[in-house]
Amino acid sequence: MATTQDPRPVHLSVNGKPCQGMAAPRLHLADFLRGELKLTGTHVGCEHGVCGACTVLVDGVSARSCLMLAVQGEGCAITTVEGLAADEHDTHPLQQAFHELHALQCGFCTPGILMSLSELLAANPDPDEGTVRDVLSGHLCRCTGYQNIVAAALRAAQLLRERGGHAR
Repeated sequence: MATTQDPRPVHLSVNGKPCQGMAAPRLHLADFLRGELKLTGTHVGCEHGVCGACTVLVDGVSARSCLMLAVQGEGCAITTVEGLAADEHDTHPLQQAFHELHALQCGFCTPGILMSLSELLAANPDPDEGTVRDVLSGHLCRCTGYQNIVAAALRAAQLLRERGGHAR
């Protein structure tokens, strides 16, 4: 006899590819991505939605994957940091700018920051510093002073405009 705790199938699109796996009803999306789908770029920090390290895009909108259940992702399009670049041999302008401007140190918070900034740049191709800082206010980084992260976000916006849009 099946119980309410038995794993159930979850079908979703991850980084543009159809995926499926089994998830217990109370399994968080972050744990599903990392454990079931082996996409370990999404980091789990506080498990309370405060630090932002687990941020992914769900149907193009940033979401804390430590607060979302995997079964809630049924039918959704999820984008993780692994899907940010057009392909595995390329880098997204955000990744390029972070590298060029030394916008990370330990890197634990970086995947979540990149995902939130990618959402910003998709909606606003020419953000000002205040707008970038507002987005970053939802992320905790214990290593940097955020200055290089802000500079990298603004540089990525410039790179995207020069390319005529998004890298994807």
